[in-house]
Amino acid sequence: MSYIAVNEKISIRSQCKLIEVNRSNTYYKPIGESKENLAIMRIMDEHYLNHPTEGVLRVQDHLLALSFLVNHKRVRRLLRLMGLMAIFPKRNLSKLGLAKYIRPYLLKGLNINRPNMVWAIDITYIPMSKGFLYLTAIIDIYSRYIVAWDLHNSLDASNALSVLKQAIAEHGKPEIINSDQGSQFTSALWTEFLESPDSKIKISMDGKGRAIDNIFIERFWRTIKYDHVYLRPASNGTQLYIGLDEFIKRYNRKAHQGIGRIAPVKLYKQAA
Repeated sequence: MSYIAVNEKISIRSQCKLIEVNRSNTYYKPIGESKENLAIMRIMDEHYLNHPTEGVLRVQDHLLALSFLVNHKRVRRLLRLMGLMAIFPKRNLSKLGLAKYIRPYLLKGLNINRPNMVWAIDITYIPMSKGFLYLTAIIDIYSRYIVAWDLHNSLDASNALSVLKQAIAEHGKPEIINSDQGSQFTSALWTEFLESPDSKIKISMDGKGRAIDNIFIERFWRTIKYDHVYLRPASNGTQLYIGLDEFIKRYNRKAHQGIGRIAPVKLYKQAA
């Protein structure tokens, strides 16, 4: 069900403001795939959360065990469409983006003891009842507070950058931001903005084949998918946005065992 009425006296802009929805979300259209492919992608998404090191052939075997007769080319295409790649060392990993924009991992042994010291950003596939979108989120590693997020219908680098700019506008700049080596982050658009004289934000990137370098955002993906997305598949982008907004606000306010049973928002704002 859509919460936005098109043929009303009140504008779409005003309606979005009243229900606290980003206006751009009213224009999202689910990306077209067959019902079978959408079902396969939903299965592969959950399988990846539990088995991130398995490649195309193992994913194909998993689907065959569930009676989905798909060849490896189809599995590979859908995994790429979802932005998923098995986590293991690869000789040609730099092909994901331009090698000159890859930066070293800076968090090993680092004592992260305050908010806005290190943020982590990532993008994940979000299935809906018909179609899917991509969720970009940024987490403050010290407090586990989600400082910004948004939905998009593509994996463009500009989308990730817009979420970062939103986070900076609301919370100030981090000292370091960590990401994987995906093409969105190994790009001129991303690195030149962060390393510009106006930003001066250090860039950290996960090592090749490292499953735990960005572990806190990966844990957040598991939480939001198992506790919300899979249980309540949205029928459209607006409904998905509203549901995610409610869940993330609750996530930020709920006590977390990993930070001494303190709510992320409390830890973030007390120490900020």
